[in-house]
Amino acid sequence: MSSPPIHDDRPLGLTVHSLPEPSEALQTRAVNTRAGRWRMLAVMLVCAAPVIASYFTYYVIRPEGRRNFGELIQPQRPLPAISATNLQGEALALPTLKGQWLFVSVAGGACGAACQQNLYLQRQLREGLGKEKDRLDWVWLVQDDAAVSPELQTALKGATVLRVPGLELSRWLVAEPGRQLEDHLYLVDPLGNWMMRFPSGLTAENAPKVKRDLDRLMRAAQFWDRAGRD
Repeated sequence: MSSPPIHDDRPLGLTVHSLPEPSEALQTRAVNTRAGRWRMLAVMLVCAAPVIASYFTYYVIRPEGRRNFGELIQPQRPLPAISATNLQGEALALPTLKGQWLFVSVAGGACGAACQQNLYLQRQLREGLGKEKDRLDWVWLVQDDAAVSPELQTALKGATVLRVPGLELSRWLVAEPGRQLEDHLYLVDPLGNWMMRFPSGLTAENAPKVKRDLDRLMRAAQFWDRAGRD
């Protein structure tokens, strides 16, 4: 004879899981946000490390007895947001020259003997860089409205020639005391910062000292600087 069914009148047990408090969710979100920012900062530092290292090597870690021929500009001066025109009258903003090393001279369009000497040295020093020459743009900034002779234009093949108002130019580049802007050659880095000024009165005899500075800078920046603009 089978036993009668047993009725279990005990209440069912329910497990209740509490919902997360709003403050806990906010704390978790804040932690994740901070972690994301640190990861982003780490990526940025990794990308910038070659640039920082090259400048640190050139400006800070210098072998004993090594001296620059050119004068380092501190603080560096960025390319100003001013308009220039080429010899065909086409306008462009000066900051568009960023992305290359710029080897710069300044003079009026008439370009006397000193101006022609600087242009000649710019071309020769750039050629002397050999396979690295495409990382350096040869630039002549014309600070007036005087016409550039056809003969000189022919000799300027490969140069970037731009007219820039003299007053605007003098707010960016500065000559040594007692000198004029046209007395010097200037160097601008690929980030657009004027960072070096070479002594006035350059000749073929002291030009190798300029080339030594250029070679050092090209080597220091070789891990992050490439020919051409992005």
